[in-house]
Amino acid sequence: MAIDPGRHQLAADHGRIVIRTFRDGLASQAGHDLTIELTRWTGELSVADGGSPAGLDVRMDLGSMVVRDGTGGLKPLTDRDKREIAVNARKVLGADRNPEATFSARTFEPASGGGVIAGNLTLAGTTRPVWLEISQPGPDRYRATTSVQQTQFGIKPYSAFLGALKVRDSVDVEIDLDLSQDGEGMAKT
Repeated sequence: MAIDPGRHQLAADHGRIVIRTFRDGLASQAGHDLTIELTRWTGELSVADGGSPAGLDVRMDLGSMVVRDGTGGLKPLTDRDKREIAVNARKVLGADRNPEATFSARTFEPASGGGVIAGNLTLAGTTRPVWLEISQPGPDRYRATTSVQQTQFGIKPYSAFLGALKVRDSVDVEIDLDLSQDGEGMAKT
């Protein structure tokens, strides 16, 4: 199904935005590699005549971070651990001062089975360029991936035990979208 030209409203019911963090430091075996999902986000996709993307703007609510999984570590994560990690993540990101992250696409470079979207990510009050690698795992399904260096946005990665346990500076971001929905699923404006 081709996407009709026009502006299309996107939201969390179209897919997932997932952040993957990795542990580092001398005591890294005590920590967990985390999978964190942003459960509230909205976007607008503009499609030109001919079906090529012309614009993409996304707003992500940092207060909606939910820890979905933690691998490694000395013990499994409890639900309480997951809630505390989400609170710490919001503190590290300064979500009280900057409760939203945004992405605005600048250019689209299509390629066979995907392409690259270049744009600007604003996080913790700092805007930096990022490149999303796009693949198409199925009809009307898209996956975008990138890595974000926290320190480039003025964020000091989480650390504990005098720095012996910390989150690696580079975090991976994965976005999975299903654009096959019509009607109520993907509203055209």
